[in-house]
Amino acid sequence: MSEFIKQMKPHFEKATEPIILFFDKLNLSPNVLTISGLIFTAIGSYFMLQKQFILAGFIIGIGALFDALDGHLARTSGKTSKFGAFFDSVIDRISDALPLIAIAIIFKEDTIFLAITIFTIIFSFLVSYTRARAEGLGIECKVGIFERPERLIILIISLILNQVEIGILILLIGSFITFLQRFFYVYKFK
Repeated sequence: MSEFIKQMKPHFEKATEPIILFFDKLNLSPNVLTISGLIFTAIGSYFMLQKQFILAGFIIGIGALFDALDGHLARTSGKTSKFGAFFDSVIDRISDALPLIAIAIIFKEDTIFLAITIFTIIFSFLVSYTRARAEGLGIECKVGIFERPERLIILIISLILNQVEIGILILLIGSFITFLQRFFYVYKFK
């Protein structure tokens, strides 16, 4: 988790506490929020394909909000589980892929931006994979400047500002740097 997100998380959780308590009172499963986030992201990705980027940005933002609330609900309601954490991570990868696939389709005639988008998909996934693989080896790997929350924020802002090309370039550079940070961090444990 980046330093910025670490500092913002307690404020976010305090601000969303009433929502979480309401969801807990309804006995809502955190997995329902996880799936809701995926559904909103899929709908937002559809609107991206229609080149309705501003609307897509707001819808994907709602999906990101649900995704940010699922873990908070799990901890607050005492419904944390290994499967829930696994399920959340798997759904996160799908939610990461959908908008980027939509961007790749949008740029299918533009060889340069298609290639940039494909490399963005690869390095975005490598950011998550390097951490998961390192932790599978017993190495805590929470280093990096551009984790999932930062990538989502950049994606949403670039859509709302109708600056998809700039957003995808920032996503590629940030994901690549974070991948390298994690790769060389783990390399020290050889």
